[in-house]
Amino acid sequence: MARSVYRWCAGTILAGTLALTGCQAPVQTDPGTGSDPGTGGAAVVGVTSDPDTLMPWKATQFQAVNVLQNVYGTLTEYDKDLNTVPGLAESWEASADGTKLTLRLRQGVTFADGTDFDATDVKFSLDGILDEANAAVGSSTLSSVTKVAVVDPQTVELSLSAPDAALPSGLATVNLAMLSSEDDLGVLETEPNGTGPFSFDSRTPSQAIRLKRNDAYWGDKAKLASVEFRVIPDENAIVTALQSGNVNLAVINDPLVAQTAEGGTLTVAKTPQLSYHALQLRTQGVLADKNVRLAVQCGIDRQQVLDTAAFGEGEVVGPITAPAYKSDPNARPCPTRDIAKAKDYLAKAGKSDGVTIQTIVSQGEYATSVSEAQNLKSQLAEVGITLELEILESGAFVDRWVAADFEAAVALNVGRPDPESMYGRYFTSTGNLNKVAGYNSPELDALFAKGKATDDQAERQQIYTQVSKELEDNAAWVWTFTGYTYTATTQQVSGFQPMVNGSLQSLRTTTVG
Repeated sequence: MARSVYRWCAGTILAGTLALTGCQAPVQTDPGTGSDPGTGGAAVVGVTSDPDTLMPWKATQFQAVNVLQNVYGTLTEYDKDLNTVPGLAESWEASADGTKLTLRLRQGVTFADGTDFDATDVKFSLDGILDEANAAVGSSTLSSVTKVAVVDPQTVELSLSAPDAALPSGLATVNLAMLSSEDDLGVLETEPNGTGPFSFDSRTPSQAIRLKRNDAYWGDKAKLASVEFRVIPDENAIVTALQSGNVNLAVINDPLVAQTAEGGTLTVAKTPQLSYHALQLRTQGVLADKNVRLAVQCGIDRQQVLDTAAFGEGEVVGPITAPAYKSDPNARPCPTRDIAKAKDYLAKAGKSDGVTIQTIVSQGEYATSVSEAQNLKSQLAEVGITLELEILESGAFVDRWVAADFEAAVALNVGRPDPESMYGRYFTSTGNLNKVAGYNSPELDALFAKGKATDDQAERQQIYTQVSKELEDNAAWVWTFTGYTYTATTQQVSGFQPMVNGSLQSLRTTTVG
């Protein structure tokens, strides 16, 4: 019989510090592709959407991130408990005043095309991420970096405007992937060239992306000879493909679909997530008035959204979901729904007759989006707030979202172990995604600066509690809930470990057959 497994991270999730650290027919195993006897094999992963980009610096869609994090390497990495550990940088050390960070790189690392990785590639990559012309979504992670200097082929020195305790953790995201200085960025949109455990093999648009094991990988070699990410737009169809043996592994978002996968030949692991669902509000038009935003916040029963869209599978949350900094979900002007107060806020805004808010919704990237949007629309109608929903294919949604071409958006955003890398890019005046977030203030700028300047855990907790309060008191967004992912695998799969950040990095330890 299959079993349902509830998994949570062991230990405490901590922010990285600046200290030195060492730290179509049924799928068949193909032994002819180079897998070791008795291990490895070939895996097919079912996904609902085709990745919208293969350029890691621009990836925001979950499907794109999950593919690219297996192809590209980063200077630091996360372990299974989201602690920051060495990656392409085998160690790092801050100067006494915290204004320089020296990274010592691994030797013998090569890109998939055979070229060597060294400090020149690090400088090329970090400078490229900082270059506004490249529109890198993770550039704010490097906001404290004023200069990237090559000391020698295996050493890079970062000059910082101020100490930055969050930087080592931020360097672990695939949006800060290391690229070859010999590559053309335009070519990488279709032909990735990374240092990860897998390398790009081929792509059939809207059907599949295929990776193969990178036998030159610097770390423990992946056990799988190949991985195919097969596009199957409907999660019920993915379960059918799992049951028939056409797919080996899939991450399911819909709790009801996950229930149908339990039993028989499949195992389903239930994993809480750092990612969070929110109604994102941009301070433009009617939403420029804080009273209107507060009316939206007070008009929403977050538990009802959770119960309706995810059948209660999750919990109501505030802005920060990482356990070490977790926000109190009741620390907001309306901890529970208050229609009378919502109408009072509308009256204060001079909008007693109601307001209309154009709202974009993604369809296909995750399962609960449309149900969330419809429930939010129904609830807010009772207050006099009309959400006009525009349901978009996931790629079109991402394009509109990145361009900040919306008033409100029903969104699922990835959570991160450090609040700075999670929100600094959104809610600071210089954040590269602040246009998307639509809200900043001098107070938030000061708080985020303080949070980066210290690695004292207790002090950082107090700082980010204040950040959360500012965001909630001004209804920058309306955070609703965090849920689970359900990883369904066939009996032939072993070694895959779901993570609370949704990462599929353990494909490197997975075997099939």
